Amino acid sequence: MSKNRLPFVKLILFFLLFLFIQNSNAQLEIGADIRPRFEYRHGFNNLFPNNTEPAAFVVQRSRLNVSYIMENLDIMISVQDVSVWGDTRQIDATDSNNSFSLFRAWFEYHINENWSTKLGRQVLSYDDQRILGGLDWAMQGRFHDAGLIKYKKDNFMAHFGFAFSQQSQMREGNVFTIQGASTYKALQFAYLKKTWENSSASLLVLNTGFQSLTGVDNDIADSVFYKHTVGSYFTFPIDNVKMVGSAYYQFGKSNKTTDLSAYQVSLEANYKPNNTLFALGLELLSGTDQSGDSKNKSFLPLYGTNHKFNGFMDYFYVGNHANNVGLDDFYGKVVFKTGEKSTLLAKAHYFLANANLNNDADKYLGTELDFVYTNKIAKNVKLNIGYSHMFASDSMSLIKGGRPNDNTNNWGWAQLIINPTLFKSN
Repeated sequence: MSKNRLPFVKLILFFLLFLFIQNSNAQLEIGADIRPRFEYRHGFNNLFPNNTEPAAFVVQRSRLNVSYIMENLDIMISVQDVSVWGDTRQIDATDSNNSFSLFRAWFEYHINENWSTKLGRQVLSYDDQRILGGLDWAMQGRFHDAGLIKYKKDNFMAHFGFAFSQQSQMREGNVFTIQGASTYKALQFAYLKKTWENSSASLLVLNTGFQSLTGVDNDIADSVFYKHTVGSYFTFPIDNVKMVGSAYYQFGKSNKTTDLSAYQVSLEANYKPNNTLFALGLELLSGTDQSGDSKNKSFLPLYGTNHKFNGFMDYFYVGNHANNVGLDDFYGKVVFKTGEKSTLLAKAHYFLANANLNNDADKYLGTELDFVYTNKIAKNVKLNIGYSHMFASDSMSLIKGGRPNDNTNNWGWAQLIINPTLFKSN
């Protein structure tokens, strides 16, 4: 953490401590989240090219979480530094890489026992995090500058969210030039969920507006186009098997001039006798033929924790594979205990293109094997070790920029997660 940021952090802590002292009924909690992760990348996220050396580095998150809770008001402030070991010279007075950031800063006011409103920088995470997720795997995480109106009673909950993004306090106009596949100018959503004894169902209606730009420097507001996502996530039992699934439909515009019509469907069966979990599942995400189509048929999971899905090597939908041929993912996994506090996950994926490839190429893209060992080695200290291997086909090269598919593509990593509570009032 750079020195010029320390007064800001101290001011936050002093302010919350002052509020706590003034209100004896309040609760103050301070926690840390420090996680260094070593990675060896030899074909991570894309096929490994010829005549190239693999990458290796250590990246670290250092996060401080401060929460303040009183009778009808909750406050959360979270600051973090995300940096690679060695990216700043040892004697620099400040962190020249701007790795320090404000991750969360929100308050929630409880109007009564059923209604509340939550405003500020916050994580939006629902269900299995396929469409809206916290992306905790990424060191920086994912946040939204948004507002929520929340309702909860018995086994039913409803959240209504909204956001309007601008990049500065402008005097005229509201052009939004920050661009990205999922960077929205406006967002509104409604999320409803009902739970029963052994099952649940939710409904998500999400509307996202994106700035279209024109001009020589691509900085003149042209219009705003909207993408709509509607769907459901559900769980239910069949005897001793737990079923989980989802179905979403996207429509509207994929850009100013192109219509969108896309879908996602998933279903997974989980069976856990004794201490071993077995699961089989599939996920279908529609795509657009490589030869082209007048309508975009490629589903995009927008703001989810996409690293969690379709293989840990992030070949699909993690900063890539947007407006592509989609994906059919058939997988199986086993999680079994290796000790009193340790587990081993083994997972296999069989990938197919959902849409047609050029020249009627085979839709089979490849097979990925993932292994993750987890050990809770102490209170508030957890060790993860992972290894993944991609067996890519010729067709994988067709959707990955023509890179060769005959090189070894693997990825290994080891991570420590240390997240103690530093202070908690009685």
